[in-house]
Amino acid sequence: MKKFPVFSSKRISRFIGLQIVLTLFFFSGLKASVNNLVIEKDPAVIGRWDITIEKDGKNLPSWLEVQKSGTHTLIGRFTYAFGSARPISEVKPNEGKYSFSIPPQWEEGKRNMDFEFEVTGDALKGTMVYTDGKTYSFTGVRAPSLVRTKPTVWGKPIKLFNEKDTKGWHTDGKNQWTVENGILRSLKSGANLISDKKFNDFKLHIEFRYKQGSNSGVYLRGRYEIQVIDTKNGEPEPINNQFSSVYGFLPPNKMMAKNPGEWQSYDITLVGRLITIVANGTMVICKQEIPGLTGGAIDSKEGEPGPLLIQGDHGPIDYRNIIITPAK
Repeated sequence: MKKFPVFSSKRISRFIGLQIVLTLFFFSGLKASVNNLVIEKDPAVIGRWDITIEKDGKNLPSWLEVQKSGTHTLIGRFTYAFGSARPISEVKPNEGKYSFSIPPQWEEGKRNMDFEFEVTGDALKGTMVYTDGKTYSFTGVRAPSLVRTKPTVWGKPIKLFNEKDTKGWHTDGKNQWTVENGILRSLKSGANLISDKKFNDFKLHIEFRYKQGSNSGVYLRGRYEIQVIDTKNGEPEPINNQFSSVYGFLPPNKMMAKNPGEWQSYDITLVGRLITIVANGTMVICKQEIPGLTGGAIDSKEGEPGPLLIQGDHGPIDYRNIIITPAK
């Protein structure tokens, strides 16, 4: 008969104690591993922000977007009161505040624009050091999503331009707009033309004609510019600051510009942030999201209805057949 080893009670106690220690060590290591897998909550600064900068007695609409790149680096985009959205290479956190710096675009001066701000809930406030070295304050609120949850029901078309005069419109400066033979004309650079009525979601038909090298734009709700500009037809790679683009954000998928001096048309549908643009009969943007304000916006109140604004400060331009169909 085979004999089995006999263990003393002391050896058995030591063995059991060792097993307990190893078990506790295993579970403590497992807990540490699980804790290491816990993903830190994204900082509240991430998102889109509608900003108002107080500068020289004026409120300048601007826009900021902050995103996470990789595990912890913050990057973004910024639209100042004029010009296009420009990239932010890094938004730097420091003791509860954030900062970033961007080079000048159309601003006078060569120094960067430096921003520092803090976030409290759905609001932010901070300061901007402009290209002239002066410091200005700004505030901001989290931008609305503008997501529509119900199908759009369209109302009756409205003829915004009566082909006789500029009744129903006003300007943001000295008026240089005239009406000739049913055509709305700005013969030289001057003030922008703004509709008295404001709109939320709508469909817009508008026709225009520009001279060689001229430039204009149609601002939807007064905040999102659709570029009207002399652009060479057949461009191999349409970009986001040329004909039929949402300026600084969305390029057309095809360049459909006609020659200077020819009448052209846009048919635009805007529902929430989603935009569709048909340029000269061809769809060039289809239900794309407009991220935020373009340069030259009248205000930063994206959640509110706004007017139609026609840019008149970039050269001679003609318009006609301005018809808008608002959503009910």
